[in-house]
Amino acid sequence: MQPIGVFDSGYGGLTVLKELVKKMPQYDYLYLGDNARAPYGTRSFESVYQYTLECVKHLFSMNCSLVVLACNTASAKALRNIQQKDLPLIDPAKRVLGVIRPTSEIIGNYTTSKHIGILGTSGTITSGSYKIEIEKFFPEIQVHQEACPMWVPLVENGEYNSPGADYFIKKNIDQLLIQSPQIDCIILACTHYPLLINKIKQFLPAHITLLSQGEIVADSLSDYLIRHPEMDKLCSKNSKRIFYTTDASESFDQQAEVFFGQAVKSRHLSL
Repeated sequence: MQPIGVFDSGYGGLTVLKELVKKMPQYDYLYLGDNARAPYGTRSFESVYQYTLECVKHLFSMNCSLVVLACNTASAKALRNIQQKDLPLIDPAKRVLGVIRPTSEIIGNYTTSKHIGILGTSGTITSGSYKIEIEKFFPEIQVHQEACPMWVPLVENGEYNSPGADYFIKKNIDQLLIQSPQIDCIILACTHYPLLINKIKQFLPAHITLLSQGEIVADSLSDYLIRHPEMDKLCSKNSKRIFYTTDASESFDQQAEVFFGQAVKSRHLSL
């Protein structure tokens, strides 16, 4: 097997993997969740970089030539360093891709006012990565951001459909929208947030477009493999899925089913 590696700090990347499997079911995928050290959103740049690099190296050692960082925090705080500093030394033929650039490349198709909002973890928002990437493709777009530190804990504690989630979701949405009445598109810049999408829609004006990243990343990866047949040849196609977690596999499997939409049987990986 030469699977496509999919990495996340925990469970959220499973919402991306779900869309990858839906879009490209023929490929083999190996998912690694670093649950033992999650969440990444509040950690320093250096910690996120070191943890992400360690996990990427493990995926490489398990025969993955292509790795997707299905984690906004890892994409924001680690991807550039790994691509520019580490890959040339590890193996120039391998590739590591993130979730921020694919979203930034198409955001201009979803806004007419040229004012968009970003809802993400503290780490993603503080990094400014979305502003930097969107500026490259659409310099005319104004980016407004809001950190939502309580949203991931709500999801991981099973409170994403509870009345208790309403206060925090409404609070953060209101704080984002007050920055500009012209916002007509919002990016959910965390792969946990699709589980909150019904709650989020309750507090959004009907004219605002809400984007989650799974389908965007799946479309982008499919296009990437078409444009890079040399990389596509390195990816095996047996429709197999393998799951690893750095924490207890039993608890991972219980939570993972919620994110992935079907039963998961994982293996423990010690780092």
